[in-house]
Amino acid sequence: MTQLNFEQGAPDEFVLSGELSHETVAAIEFSKKFKLNDVNRIIFDLSAISRVDTAGLAWLIHTLSELQQQEIHLTLRNVPEQLQKLMQLVQVSQLFE
Repeated sequence: MTQLNFEQGAPDEFVLSGELSHETVAAIEFSKKFKLNDVNRIIFDLSAISRVDTAGLAWLIHTLSELQQQEIHLTLRNVPEQLQKLMQLVQVSQLFE
């Protein structure tokens, strides 16, 4: 298992690396982990994600919901093919457009 890591670039951009899986996302509450002052959008760059499963997708959807409650828009960049296929399979691709 590879850990899930966040590297903050610009105030609104985070590079995620490692795995988005049930082992790595269970205890992470993104909006409580990072101070999101004065931003109206967040970008997740997923180019360094090595593996994703349904729990990882569920975490992304949960994080999207949390951010929307704070009126922050979430954009996914460099979405791995594995995640794209999973999003299409469960018909949630439109949530992240």
